Parts: sequence; structure tokens; C-alpha cells
Amino acid sequence: MIQNALIFLIETLAGLFTVALLVRFYMQWARAPQRNPVADFVNALTNFAVLPARRFIPGLWGLDLATLLVAWLVQFLELLLVLMLGGYPLYADPVQALAAIALLAIVRLLRLGLYILMVALIVQAVLSWVNPYSSVAAVANVLTRPFLRPVQRVVPQIANVDLSPLVLIIICQLILMLPIAYLEVLFMRLLR
Repeated sequence: MIQNALIFLIETLAGLFTVALLVRFYMQWARAPQRNPVADFVNALTNFAVLPARRFIPGLWGLDLATLLVAWLVQFLELLLVLMLGGYPLYADPVQALAAIALLAIVRLLRLGLYILMVALIVQAVLSWVNPYSSVAAVANVLTRPFLRPVQRVVPQIANVDLSPLVLIIICQLILMLPIAYLEVLFMRLLR
């Protein structure tokens, strides 16, 4: 019982922190405005881990690789702790187990990234009706624009209604259901 509560706590805290790190990475990648409540909150929450990592991990092509590596490391440690608490026999072949956990952490980052995109699409759609000039709407627009542009070229507006966010959410769901789920199952089998 305590073991389940501990696993829940580890998964929740590591998951929320990873989401904050990925939002920080996406905001930097998409060149989102840095003076808004979302950026201030995410930066304040993640600075303690990202700023020291930047001393050792350089950026690449304008990407903040330190933030991405810290997010991967948090997912790696979360998986390692949860599997150890869950009683997985990681000692049988530790090299294969650590490699599988490392790859599974990458897949989890991809999954969380897709969830972040879907939430940003929903927030953007809701705020476009409720308060299109809020600072959160500006961030959601910047985060979703690179993904929406290709879809908008293919999906026409119907009666001045843009259906591209709905199509993109369906595409994200299909990606989650097919390749991401397959990779998660594959890497979990390597742990057994």
C-alpha cells in the first residue's frame, strides 16, 4: 500500500516537472514571448535544474539541449525508481535494462510532448472564443502555429471555421495509439 502511494507520488511529481521542462523547451524552440505568466512560471519552476546544466551542455542550432536532457534524465530516474519499487528484476541483465529504460524515457518524452501539443490546441481553441487577447492565448498560438500550418494547407476552412486543430488532435491521438504505444510495449518487453 505504501509502495503504491510512493510510486504514485514519484510518477506525479516527475511527470509534472517533465511537462514543465518540455513546455520550457517548446517555448524556446517556438520563440514564444518570454515576458508572460506562463514563461515566468515555467522558468521559475525549472531554473534550479536547467541553469546548472547549461554550464556543461551547450545548445545546438538554437535549441536548449540542457532543458531537453534534464527532462530525459527526470524521466529516466522516474522509470528506474518505479521499476525498482515495482519489483522488476533489473539485476538480471543491467546493461539491457538500463538501455531499455533510456529508450523508454525518450518515448515517454515524445508522448508527453504530444499531450502538451494537444492541450495547447485545446487552450488555443477555447481562448479564441473566450479571451483571444490574453497572454496565455499568445503562448498557445506560438506553440501550435508550426504544427498547424502544414495541416491548414491541406484542410480548408468550412464556413469560416478552422478545423485544423481538430485534425491535428486526431493525428496526435493516432501517433499515440500506434507508434508510441508499440515502442512502449517493445521497450517494456526488453525489461523482462
